[in-house]
Amino acid sequence: MGQEFPGIFGGFGLGQTLKRWQRALRTPSELSSAELKRMNTEIRGMRDRLDQMTAQSRSELLSRTAHSDGIDRPDQCDWATRPAPWREEMRPRGVVGLSSPHPLPGGATIFHDATNAEFSLRQERAPSWVPGAQFGLVLEVYRSDGSFVSIVQDLPPEALVGLTRNHFISINLVADREQPVEIYARLNIQHGPNVEQLVRQVEFDGTKGQAEFDLAYSKINERRLEKAWLDLIVEGPKMTRIALWDMVMLRAPRADF
Repeated sequence: MGQEFPGIFGGFGLGQTLKRWQRALRTPSELSSAELKRMNTEIRGMRDRLDQMTAQSRSELLSRTAHSDGIDRPDQCDWATRPAPWREEMRPRGVVGLSSPHPLPGGATIFHDATNAEFSLRQERAPSWVPGAQFGLVLEVYRSDGSFVSIVQDLPPEALVGLTRNHFISINLVADREQPVEIYARLNIQHGPNVEQLVRQVEFDGTKGQAEFDLAYSKINERRLEKAWLDLIVEGPKMTRIALWDMVMLRAPRADF
């Protein structure tokens, strides 16, 4: 017979723990209820941690097989990112009966204003025709008395480094919409005690959508930038399916004429 457990468990000091559990469960009737509950809690905690590490390692392997990140950068682009839900495997992969707010990996959160609704959200592998994205988010709305569902995505601190009113910020989507629902993007930039909000409708050409924010029309204080976040708002979804196969955020200096 081979090793009872893979060597990696021994390397992390887990081998003895797993062996102890295995020995105990050979005669579970001899364990007290308190001991079984404690063991079950420990095993579930380890399983959750192993699931998370499995997802992280698989995401890293997938990113290494990609030839490029698939981001179409404009001239002089000085920052670009694909948020975590489109490049990192989530655990769990799906949620039924979405509460509000509901956190997702990488600083993303789902919000809605429904009090009586049936939603589901799951992460699926992105189709091969979507360059760069490893995963996509599929939202299904069966019924809802709410007016919106939104994905709020924090921008990382580096998005604000060197940001000026001479920049524009672009949001690029790849989405399959079962119905032509309207999607809006709202960029929020906190500068000191104030928050600048810019709203644009995402304009679609087939499956590709874009919203662009020209900061020349904003009133941000460039010397007091603190944080920024994006609201991607689906307006009035009912009995529909929306597959967001990719989302990319980038910035570049505005061309001077």
